[in-house]
Amino acid sequence: MTIEEIQGKIRRLNSKAGQMKMDLHDLAEGLPTDFEQLMDVAAATYEIYRQLDELKQQLKTLEKAK
Repeated sequence: MTIEEIQGKIRRLNSKAGQMKMDLHDLAEGLPTDFEQLMDVAAATYEIYRQLDELKQQLKTLEKAK
């Protein structure tokens, strides 16, 4: 994967991550209503941020090798 491809994926995931963070925040503010969704939304939010972290590490590695 090229630096440009990783940067594009990071931009797309950042947008998605921001939305997931807001969804989690909104769900938390509405507790105890819809508490059943909390673990699913939290897990999805975690996964997006985990992917972002992984891509950022890959980007650093590629930039150092450049």
